[in-house]
Amino acid sequence: MINRQSMTVFFRLACNGLSQHGKRNISLFSNTSPSNWNKVVSDAEKIVGYPTSFMSLRCLLSDELSNVAMHVRKLVGTKHPLLNTARGFVYDSRNNLQMRGLVVLLLSKAAGPCHQSSDLLAQDMVSGIYPSQRNLAEITELIHTAFLVHRGIVDLKEWTNSDGPLKDMQFGNKMAVLSGDFLLANACTGLAQLNNTKVVELISSAIGDLVQGIYYENSNGLEENGLTDDITMATWEEHAFLSHGALLAKSCQAAMELAKHNKEAQGLAFKYGKHLSLGHKLNSDLLPFLKSSAGDPVAFSLTSAPVMFHRQIVGQEEWRNQLHQARTIGRRVDYTKLWAAIKSEKGVSSAEDLCHYHGNKAMEAIQAFPSSEARSALEKIACAVTKF
Repeated sequence: MINRQSMTVFFRLACNGLSQHGKRNISLFSNTSPSNWNKVVSDAEKIVGYPTSFMSLRCLLSDELSNVAMHVRKLVGTKHPLLNTARGFVYDSRNNLQMRGLVVLLLSKAAGPCHQSSDLLAQDMVSGIYPSQRNLAEITELIHTAFLVHRGIVDLKEWTNSDGPLKDMQFGNKMAVLSGDFLLANACTGLAQLNNTKVVELISSAIGDLVQGIYYENSNGLEENGLTDDITMATWEEHAFLSHGALLAKSCQAAMELAKHNKEAQGLAFKYGKHLSLGHKLNSDLLPFLKSSAGDPVAFSLTSAPVMFHRQIVGQEEWRNQLHQARTIGRRVDYTKLWAAIKSEKGVSSAEDLCHYHGNKAMEAIQAFPSSEARSALEKIACAVTKF
């Protein structure tokens, strides 16, 4: 068996062997100003009792996953995105992989015990949080990490020699499937041990939402199908919630259920998680348009929020013309040229307004909870998602 120290050493090797080319954003919570954001996270972690970077460590450093890591070592030197995900496990303070669990813990502490319920005793709480709520936060992180690993599967149709040997990329895909399944299985086992059928139903439905949301992302991202389809912002928000918001929103609601809070409190927690996630997704989509200058090399999704707004503003016919003009001889899209066309209209400012709207909605939801350090931390997180 591989010991835990070997597991950590492997992940550091993975980091050193990862090329920056084709780097993927591995977390929804990694795009705000590093110094301000890290302070918000650090202060919040003190409130819940421990650094949340260790929440899923028991599973990540298990003997079974250590053996998986030894096999994945073969990918060092290639550009397989599974290594990028491993990189996040080491440099967690930079990428904030554990933010979903942290939000669940903060909401649990902000809501406190339910005084109408005699089933749960306040003395069972540690730092104002029930053990079952801490387990739920860990389960949420395991599910999120499992899907991050699964998303690292490479489309071999786009494989080139510079990415690494084809057999290594195929091997990496197999390991991404197996590793993600392992984490998801552990999460489901922990979920069953909570012994709460409503929580099981909520988190199971969130997993289903994730699968559906990623399917929509992949189908809309195909160049042949995704560039000219008439997708509205309402459709964008629906898909973004499924793939980026459902897990956090339903985990926040489940945390209230574990403490036996009423439907109103559960609804407010769900609302906070939903709007926080959508605000962060918009923040992420906006970065290529707000942090880049004319002439800089840029890359962005053609189904990101600023692009969706732009398409609605200029109309489908003009959008097709802009795409045609931005295509190179090899039929690829010149993103720098398209970036300039999008910046010339109001799609970016409309996306900024929508980001602020969701941030305000998250703030509105959390205001209903009693004033406390935990609530203050949640307010700061909601403010941070609207800063670019």
